[in-house]
Amino acid sequence: MGGVMRMRRMLSGFCAMLLCAGAGCQRGGPVPEEAEMTKKVMASPLAGRWYQDSERALRDEIATCCKDIMVVRKKSVCAAVVPHAGYRYSGRVAAGVYMRIDPSRLSRVVVMGPSHYTAMRNQISVPDATHFATPLGELSADIGFLRRLRALPFVTHVPEAHTQEHSDQIQLPLIQACLSKELPVVCMICGQFDAAGLLDAAAALRPLLDEGTLVVASSDFTHYGSSYGYVPFTRDVDRNIETLDMGIFELFAQKDLQGFLERLRETGATVCGRDPLALLLAMLPQEAKVERTGYDTSGRMTGDTRQSVSYVGAVVTGKWAPATPRAAPLAADSPIPREDCDRLLALARDTLTRALRDGERRAAIAEPPKLTEGMLAVRGGFVTLNKRGALRGCIGEIVPRREIWKVVREQALNAAFHDPRFNPLEATELAEIEIEISMLTPPKPVKSWREIVVGKHGMVLSKEGHSAVFLPQVAPEQGWGIEETLTHLSRKAGLPSNAWREGATFLVFEAQVIREKGR
Repeated sequence: MGGVMRMRRMLSGFCAMLLCAGAGCQRGGPVPEEAEMTKKVMASPLAGRWYQDSERALRDEIATCCKDIMVVRKKSVCAAVVPHAGYRYSGRVAAGVYMRIDPSRLSRVVVMGPSHYTAMRNQISVPDATHFATPLGELSADIGFLRRLRALPFVTHVPEAHTQEHSDQIQLPLIQACLSKELPVVCMICGQFDAAGLLDAAAALRPLLDEGTLVVASSDFTHYGSSYGYVPFTRDVDRNIETLDMGIFELFAQKDLQGFLERLRETGATVCGRDPLALLLAMLPQEAKVERTGYDTSGRMTGDTRQSVSYVGAVVTGKWAPATPRAAPLAADSPIPREDCDRLLALARDTLTRALRDGERRAAIAEPPKLTEGMLAVRGGFVTLNKRGALRGCIGEIVPRREIWKVVREQALNAAFHDPRFNPLEATELAEIEIEISMLTPPKPVKSWREIVVGKHGMVLSKEGHSAVFLPQVAPEQGWGIEETLTHLSRKAGLPSNAWREGATFLVFEAQVIREKGR
């Protein structure tokens, strides 16, 4: 245990070029199993504010929202997009969605809402409740589904994320009134996801969904006006808001995840449910079809478009099917087969080609290649770019925390565009670039620098809050012996040349190095 703790302390001081081993600090920690055994009711934080606080008044309010809606229930609905404002504003659009869904085949409803009040990077928080109370009665949580959900590394419990959050809670009375009060629910508050975190989460959540699951992405669309800090136009406001919203929704309906995220970035559109919507897109079955069921804005209702929020409703027809089984990943010390090495090199080059043609963001979330055993191996890794024999970029991660194909894709982009020692790669240079990938064994501490073997070991030196790393091939390429290597490593860490002699700690690792042929 002491060796593990020392290693963790050494890793904590790595310089900025090394990626962190975790996706972010978890506040609150996992929900204890005891919470699943004892009834715990979460009272509605919205009753009396976002909707009526008595059963009769709330039933009347929802009935008004449903009035004159043509009921055409579909059994094939697997997902939905539903707004989450107060019922006086978005209730009719929301009801129009739920009235399209046949609840007879459903076994649960999974509500994914954005976090309006709490920052959570690459995390999803679930409440520790077994039941949810609204003026219409109690809804039970799907404890079995939650147990599987909590086993995922990015799912946690952040209490403050649920205290006042409305994006999930606003859906519960509508589910009770329009679908069934007997349906168990799962409430998920989604944090802010980057491209890699989004795809990882989607891949992990997808196998949990079955034919009886309805996934609700809770989201309002454009928040226009000075109070929202978003005034991209001042004329024909109502028409321009709708044009903006429909342009974004059309990309969603086309299941174009890259285009959807790119449009949000380009326009700066204030779609508060960006992350639940993107997560749903990343999970949707290939054959799924999206149908818009309603649209409105608060500006149209109030007659004041100076401050306006948009509401889009949609259903998604299709079937959640079991995920295609993946091959088991290789052991940490097993070499990756040659054919998979070739695939990883091809992935790195294709990623750079896409980034230079379509933009870095699109390259980062492009459809992954066919994944084989070697590509699924969990490894640390570095991507090195050389140009005419000279270094052009090199960035990576030491700690094995994810599948190597994900490491290669992300670090190829980092080496090309984010190595602070070089200008971003330009399209005219690509033909001259040689790609090298180093796939690492897990780092382990050694008692002394005398245990380091030049040419065999990569090394990490840590001292007084400073750290630096050399890959195994660095010293042989430079013709250095161990003392010369450590002298250069000390300087790289921003320490005196002889800092390695006393008080420094070391990690070592080995690397499987692959290079493009014929370049």
